[in-house]
Amino acid sequence: MNNPEDSRPPGERDWSVVVEDGIAKSNQPVSSAVADPSATTRRHEPHEPARVHLPERLYEPRKAVHNKRIDGPFRRFKWLVMLVTLGIYYVTPWIRWDRGPYAPDQAVLVDLANRRFYMFSIEIWPHEFYFVAGLLIMAGIGLFLVTSAVGRAWCGYACPQTVWTDLFQHVDRFVDGDRNARIRLDAAPWTWGKVARRAFKWSIYLFIGFWTGGAWIMYFADAPTLVRDFWRGEAAPVAYITVAVLTLTTVTLGGFMREQVCIYMCPWPRIQTAMMDEKSLLVTYKDWRGEPRGSVKKAAKSPDQFGDCIDCTQCVQVCPTGIDIREGPQIGCITCGLCIDACDRVMDDIGRPRGLIDYATLEDCEREATGGAVKSPWRTLLRPRTIAYSMIWAGIGGALLFALGTRSHTELTIAPDRNPPFMLMSDGSVRNSYTLKIRNMESRPRAMEIAVEGLPGALMWTDTINRDEASATQRVTVPADLVRAVRAYVAVPAGTAAQQFEFRITSLDEQRETDVVETRFDAPEDE
Repeated sequence: MNNPEDSRPPGERDWSVVVEDGIAKSNQPVSSAVADPSATTRRHEPHEPARVHLPERLYEPRKAVHNKRIDGPFRRFKWLVMLVTLGIYYVTPWIRWDRGPYAPDQAVLVDLANRRFYMFSIEIWPHEFYFVAGLLIMAGIGLFLVTSAVGRAWCGYACPQTVWTDLFQHVDRFVDGDRNARIRLDAAPWTWGKVARRAFKWSIYLFIGFWTGGAWIMYFADAPTLVRDFWRGEAAPVAYITVAVLTLTTVTLGGFMREQVCIYMCPWPRIQTAMMDEKSLLVTYKDWRGEPRGSVKKAAKSPDQFGDCIDCTQCVQVCPTGIDIREGPQIGCITCGLCIDACDRVMDDIGRPRGLIDYATLEDCEREATGGAVKSPWRTLLRPRTIAYSMIWAGIGGALLFALGTRSHTELTIAPDRNPPFMLMSDGSVRNSYTLKIRNMESRPRAMEIAVEGLPGALMWTDTINRDEASATQRVTVPADLVRAVRAYVAVPAGTAAQQFEFRITSLDEQRETDVVETRFDAPEDE
């Protein structure tokens, strides 16, 4: 409101300027000449756009969101996704997978101690981290694909923050009742009944958070063994610390912060705008059809003066982040579609067509507003951008599958001794020393043959074989799923020049896998 202390004559006062708490505000260019003499003016230069809102604070306290229970196709789909994702998370560590007697039988295991990653029949070694990198790239491109096609569907259904927040909101309804009951309980004074309800509800929060952290650590050790050791107090300290940290973060983020994580903490809502355009499907309020708003009674009296929206606020009441979708696209919308379920139910009740709030593209909205026909869902989804993302995603996936199917389970690395590079033996021969690392990526011991090729007259022996048994080939056994280091010595007759040659290993089983590594044999230079 205007400052009552402004005593200047009405003809000298610029009434477009509003003074509140000693600060002049206006949507038009102002200066101290038109402001109250005692006011601190927020200068608005002529070239700047009109100021619609001048915030007094950079932070707004959280307003509790008490979303209402709703049923409909999108709500049932959220139930399905929540059950599937939580089921996968909690059950996967308990699934067994037979890899033979020399490998763990847990289907999905991140074995940090032995530097292995097991996923059913796939085993990833540290030097094969490119598989993990490829999966992460596929996940990123998949997120781009989903966002460009159907907006923030990941945020609305499958994001862990969304899933656990949805779970905690169902706990709220179970303990405190639906929306109105929770609002009354929040406003009520602290009585013993309210304390008991809060204690019971927060105990469920802690239980969910504890099992969230408990399930996480099971991915890094044998689940049955770890659970037994955990409850006996015999597990590693890091297990207890991890469970405590994840319990705290799950309860804090999912139980109390909730929508604030999506609006303020998560960077994806800011990034996703680069992935979307006027052809992306979004949850949209069709304002040309709903405005101006009016109750059913007003619309009955003057049917031509009001739109379909009866301002019942059901779309706001069911929203898990508490936004009003009728205000247009905004950062708080996670595209879950619950407002569509609520609005369609209201439209059915009052006998008006569904789709006032709907999944639609901005392009189709403009076309529908002018009476045109909208595109089919398939034509909306199959467009150059989504096709390009799909082809890139499928290409990376195909390359990973090809690399996985053609990789060898036998590998060899060579490290020649450099100090000294060679030794002259008493019989005039020249000897070089090498450290061979033979990798057996099978979950069973394997016999391997080591051969020297391309070095005439060469004989080889190891630190477990006498020189009397030297030959051009030797056999060693490599334990299951391990790398065996073999100390090898190669000797050639006197007068042999320095040259390149090869070590070849061959698995002596039905697979007959081989690996060849070229290295150098050093010898004295001719005088």
